[in-house]
Amino acid sequence: MTKTKPIEPDTATDDKNQQILQGAMQEFLTHGYAGTSMDKVAKRGGVSKATVYSYFADKEGLFAALVQRLACEQVYFTVVDEEPTVALRLVAETLLDKSKKTPEFLNFVRLIIAESGRFPQLAQTFVKNIAKPGIERLTHYLASREELKLPDPEATARIFIGSLIYFQLLQEMMHGKEIIPMERDRFVDDLLRLVLSCKPN
Repeated sequence: MTKTKPIEPDTATDDKNQQILQGAMQEFLTHGYAGTSMDKVAKRGGVSKATVYSYFADKEGLFAALVQRLACEQVYFTVVDEEPTVALRLVAETLLDKSKKTPEFLNFVRLIIAESGRFPQLAQTFVKNIAKPGIERLTHYLASREELKLPDPEATARIFIGSLIYFQLLQEMMHGKEIIPMERDRFVDDLLRLVLSCKPN
């Protein structure tokens, strides 16, 4: 069973690095991007300012490293070399379950959306490190499955992942699960039926 290679962060994963990133996460969530400083990150992480700068050149670089860590730990998924029903279900369940189990991640996405107007580069960092690799992995898998006869595997990959994101957005991030509730398995089952039953004209 073959799997794609995970994204590797650019920074080392030693204890100091993790202290800094955890401190940065708390500062960004508490004060937003504009209200966070390298001084505050150092204090929150229990390290010196010089130590922070020894790992990260500036606040934007620190933010990018945090996004990369989240890409590896929270939303990275593999596309197994299995038949489409198995592979796509695994992708869907991985994306929905990992993010739901980590409220911190959902809050971080809320932060990125809220700050994207003033700091578009933050949203672009998120798209580059999380959305783009996921779409590319799923596109490659769908294109390799000739039995699906998909005319546009990339568009199908975007539709599939986009549907999962929209479900999570409404249910968790927008607190809509009590207003328009839907069981995860019901949603995933029908999404798979839609994708796997589509045939080109």
